[in-house]
Amino acid sequence: MKRIAVVTGGTRGLGEAISRELKQRGCEVISIYHSNEVAADEFSASTAIPTRRCDVADLHACQALVEEIQAQFGPVNILVNNAGITSDAVFHRMTSEQWWHVIQTNLGSVFNMARCVIESMREQKFGRIVNISSINGLKGQFGQANYSASKAAILGFTKSLALENASKNITVNAIAPGYCDTDMVAAVPVDVLQKIIAGIPVGRLGTADDVARMVAFLVDDKAGYITGATFSVNGGQFMG
Repeated sequence: MKRIAVVTGGTRGLGEAISRELKQRGCEVISIYHSNEVAADEFSASTAIPTRRCDVADLHACQALVEEIQAQFGPVNILVNNAGITSDAVFHRMTSEQWWHVIQTNLGSVFNMARCVIESMREQKFGRIVNISSINGLKGQFGQANYSASKAAILGFTKSLALENASKNITVNAIAPGYCDTDMVAAVPVDVLQKIIAGIPVGRLGTADDVARMVAFLVDDKAGYITGATFSVNGGQFMG
């Protein structure tokens, strides 16, 4: 069976590495981006991976996206929900707009994209869904009530979806990366970043490839007995 993989937030950071890794493993990959068209064009030019623009927080946009992809490439059987944003503030100063923008993008997109592909996966009797959570969804983080809540909710969603679809040979798993050398982490002040690294037992930030290799393992045909699980890729920083 041809493997058609969709990666949201797939042209930069973790998503870029995931897209590259899946293509290297023989998948037909379509990488989704939201607004940075220049970065998406550069990514596509260097990888020959097609990209599509979509606001994955919008269910109707996701429906149109998946219909277009399936008409051109065939039924989607691998979905990596990687799209995510931050909008940090201590909670007593957090606005409703900050809260819902993060929830709708990080968590709403997971529902939207999974809902758009799950019926087709059930018909195919095969599917692999990997949801990218975060270490901060496991342990919380100062100033990130919105982000941590969105990433923690992904874990419960993953388990429920895994239970509902295991009999159809569809696995659903989550990865909770720690701090990786992406643009999001690069925005952290140097002194704060040094303290973060000091608290990581392996003594370094993660790389996007560390996460991409775990995704590739979970979407492999041979990983069919693993579902409903959360895999921490954090260098030992949090073992809860």
